Amino acid sequence: MPERWDDFKVSSTERQVVRALGSIGGATLVSRVVGFVRDIVVALVFGAGPVTDAFFVAFRIPNILRRLLAEGALSTAMIPVFSEYLVTRSRPEVLRMLRAVLALALVALGVAVLLGIATAPWIVKVIAPGIADDPARGGLAVLLTRVMFPYVVLVGLAALAAGALNAQGRFFVSALGPAVQNVGMIVAIPLLASRVDPPILSLAIGVLLGGVGQVLVQLPSLHRCGLLVLPASEFRHPALARLVRLLLPAVFGLAAVQVMVFVNTLLASLLRPGSISYLYYADRVMEFPLGVFGIALASASLPVMARQAAASETRGVTDTLNFSLRLAVYVSLPAMAGLVVLRTPIIRVLFERGKFGPAETAATADALAWYAIGLVAFAGSRIAAQVFYALGEAGTAVRLGIVAVGANVLAALVMMAPLGHAGLAGASSVGAYVNLVALLWVARRRLGPLGGRMLVVSAARTLAASAPLIAWCALVVTVWPASRPLLVDVVWLVGAIVGGVGLFWGASVLLDLPERAALLRMPRGEPRGGVGA
Repeated sequence: MPERWDDFKVSSTERQVVRALGSIGGATLVSRVVGFVRDIVVALVFGAGPVTDAFFVAFRIPNILRRLLAEGALSTAMIPVFSEYLVTRSRPEVLRMLRAVLALALVALGVAVLLGIATAPWIVKVIAPGIADDPARGGLAVLLTRVMFPYVVLVGLAALAAGALNAQGRFFVSALGPAVQNVGMIVAIPLLASRVDPPILSLAIGVLLGGVGQVLVQLPSLHRCGLLVLPASEFRHPALARLVRLLLPAVFGLAAVQVMVFVNTLLASLLRPGSISYLYYADRVMEFPLGVFGIALASASLPVMARQAAASETRGVTDTLNFSLRLAVYVSLPAMAGLVVLRTPIIRVLFERGKFGPAETAATADALAWYAIGLVAFAGSRIAAQVFYALGEAGTAVRLGIVAVGANVLAALVMMAPLGHAGLAGASSVGAYVNLVALLWVARRRLGPLGGRMLVVSAARTLAASAPLIAWCALVVTVWPASRPLLVDVVWLVGAIVGGVGLFWGASVLLDLPERAALLRMPRGEPRGGVGA
């Protein structure tokens, strides 16, 4: 790493990170925007109350399984296995491996779906006992859970395709998959809501339509890469054993994070009706900057750190980690400040219409503020955890994740009494900071110095650059017109955001922040060719 800030240059590995970040972040931005449109439509048609509580509980169950069995864990395990075969094996062997993996995934995910449908009443009772005890809400949650469980198979296939494409440096199409899912949900509401009973069932059917779309959208890229294959029941293929060995720790590692979601959902179900929905809508807003940059940056850094770890380049791993964390802080710190200050107008503009009124806006804004406080930690912990997956030490990330879950549970029990559902959001932030600190502490013991001084200086300079943004947003909120139609709110909110970003960028130029320069050098485009190219 450079000794002086003036000597900052973007290395070849850092260029790989920011190039992948450009592809993933761009596609994720599209997906998040479409996702907001989806949430606006849902809020307009169904509001925030018992019916949406039942849907969000039901949707959370297959969605968590999606993250455990499909997107996160499966991609994490698939990338190193597929990369090794690309480098060391012939094309026929690569395709044979893909066929075997596809067959195993179909069997495993199919069994998971059948078990989920059969045990849906017990699953709902475990995850949301407050809803399960209400016959109307509980019965609806069970119905919606059963309808949506096949989504796990669809998104599992999409994740396999994404792992194969990402290992070849292709990120955009697979990252665009969630946008396709959101389009399916948006389209289903006007087409089916008046034709099914209850109307919320249209949203569950839309989830399945979106899952089909996530698979279909990646088929052309797979075909161009020569990776479009049919399954073959070769369950003794040697690649499968290694894939399972990598997959199980990754599943448990992600499970630790998802336990926090389960805990918050369970506790929120014990609070006043609507609490689960308030947390959901707030989390969706906070996930926008986190997904577009934080999670995208974690996904982009994993292949680079995995190659460095395989080559025993310990210094390279720590340099990539340091670089990624500084970029994450540079974006997430001002985003955190903006979300906290502008929380109420953001929720009002996005959701306050139809059955979503001022009371729902205020409750959701409270949750958003507490979620936003943890934005830096949510992004940083995702990046830091990739170090251990790259080193093949996923068990370490699992153990530290369990510690974070304990901190989250303890904080939730303490904070929910005085703060209600907002306290549960704050507890998630507490757990994220505990996770980040623990990951960095163990990584330093494992790898040596991580460039802590540079991280601290970078964070301090970014905070200084954020000061004009904070002052501007606070001023805009203070003088915001009391009586305003939606269009006026939109104009004021856009002005607040654009002005804040402009002031932050200008302060970054004056302070000569190197992270700004790194992002400006971000290459564009993805490699061409396929297997053997």
